[in-house]
Amino acid sequence: MTRLYIKVVMMLVLFSVAGLALAHGERNQEPFLRMKTLHWYDIKWSIENDSTVQVNEEVTMSGKVHFFSRWPEQINMPDTVFLANATPGPVFVRVGTWLNDVPMIQSTGVEVGRVYDFKVVLKARIPGRHHVHPMFNVESAGGLVGPGIWMNIAGDANDFLYGVETRTGIVIEDLETYGVENVVKWHAFWAILAVLWLAWWVRRPLLINRFLWVKDNNWSALITRTDMMVGGILLVFIITVLIVANQITEKTYPRTVPLQGGKVEVQYVPNPEEGLVEVKNHTSEYYLPGRTITIDATITNNTGKVIQIGEFMSSNLRFVNKKLPIAMAGVDEGYPAELVPNKGLILSDDSPIQPGESRRLRMEATDVAWETERLSSLLNDPDSSYGALIFFFDEEGNRYTSEIYGQILPTFFDK
Repeated sequence: MTRLYIKVVMMLVLFSVAGLALAHGERNQEPFLRMKTLHWYDIKWSIENDSTVQVNEEVTMSGKVHFFSRWPEQINMPDTVFLANATPGPVFVRVGTWLNDVPMIQSTGVEVGRVYDFKVVLKARIPGRHHVHPMFNVESAGGLVGPGIWMNIAGDANDFLYGVETRTGIVIEDLETYGVENVVKWHAFWAILAVLWLAWWVRRPLLINRFLWVKDNNWSALITRTDMMVGGILLVFIITVLIVANQITEKTYPRTVPLQGGKVEVQYVPNPEEGLVEVKNHTSEYYLPGRTITIDATITNNTGKVIQIGEFMSSNLRFVNKKLPIAMAGVDEGYPAELVPNKGLILSDDSPIQPGESRRLRMEATDVAWETERLSSLLNDPDSSYGALIFFFDEEGNRYTSEIYGQILPTFFDK
């Protein structure tokens, strides 16, 4: 009975872990990839978390993405990136993507230290419950994933249609099935031809006899005149088929566009509020028993206005200053609850920072998410450092963003 109980418990644990892995594959990425590459914020979804859409309905993800200025040396710079989406398979069709209002049909290059507006429109395709994220594919680095929510797709996958109108005015009712019949026909033609060619050779003894012919240099028995004649006829036949098929294709599709290998240019739109608040990291520690990151930093206010710290954000985790109403108002109800720690951001001095003032203070970000998101493993990295954004607000509601970066050390003692 005890063994049965243990087996049941182990199966439940395995299933729960598998469920987490299914929903949050981004947790498998190294902490430096998540903390020192992209910072996603102001993310909006056109539907609420865990809500349902029907097959063929569209959903939209939009927001801002900040490319960290201290980009990791272990991966390529983001000179070639592609805006996409992360889903468990082709459960959505990507209808369109935009970066700073520029269509992202092709790849582009971005500048580190800059912020870009993005938008991704998806069309529901396969029923089920799926975790959906915005994502940037970076050349030689792979996909860098943003925050995601659950989306339920209801209906029948056979009802899915993705129609488009070409530049020449031809209407294609469904891209998913367009041209499939022609593809099947040509694959069957070449498969039959290959089988006949193979059958021509396997009709005679294969291994022993041929080995003896090669050993005796009896090439005329190995490849006969008939073999060469059949091979020649087949060669002429294949070349003729290719020429005729090419002519038919050119006549049927007189205007074609090759796959584009270039990159589109996206202009960076300067933000006058960037860099007005300077943040200098002095020491940073991760308190393992308490799952707390403590940062000792100096804040210099160059905005000309009174400001307060509203949020500390890294790896999609948002530690919000709950004593600042305007910061709390910026947390959208649709944002994943597991990425907004309940305790929020604790400051050693949360009084307003005056214009021109430099203040040294301590910030504490405490939550089990450092463990569940597998971010505490940054202590095992050869370069144990972190990257984050800090959001500041003035009395008029204006927001200022600043990067913070520094080495981080483990500690087992609370201070």
